[in-house]
Amino acid sequence: MEIRNFDSNKDFNFIKNWATDERTHAMWCANRFHYPLEKDNFEEGLRGINERCGDLPYVALIDDSPVGFFCYSYNSNTREGMLKFVIVDPSYRGKGVAKEMFLLILEHAFKETDAEAVQLMVFPQNPRAKRFYEKIGYKERRTDVGAFTYKDEVWDRCNMIIYKEDL
Repeated sequence: MEIRNFDSNKDFNFIKNWATDERTHAMWCANRFHYPLEKDNFEEGLRGINERCGDLPYVALIDDSPVGFFCYSYNSNTREGMLKFVIVDPSYRGKGVAKEMFLLILEHAFKETDAEAVQLMVFPQNPRAKRFYEKIGYKERRTDVGAFTYKDEVWDRCNMIIYKEDL
């Protein structure tokens, strides 16, 4: 597996259907992008988050085909990296791809950006994702109760963090 910068022209058609339904899409991006995913809206959203937070989009590749996507930014004041919009191709879930992708992400964050920790947000209502993050070493830092509404559901938002020394 390798990680490279996201190229919308090469990669969008691979990832556009990975959030297989509207609820999964909301779990993935907190409705920051339209459902179903549209290229122009996705590109505009990525540009906006880059301008506001410095996030850069990446893809994880196996045999030159995208199997994962995420955005990463680094805050030099807190020495924390931030992961957003993490998703793996559904046909690769449960096969170790996410774990391998995270090992590469964390290696990059801790060696190349000098991060001391890498945080992310997850909805506890997405127990599979939360269990995965815990399994690879993330710890819950705080939970914002009732932070997001999806249709008639109210979801909490959990901030999780992994420290360099915990790997």
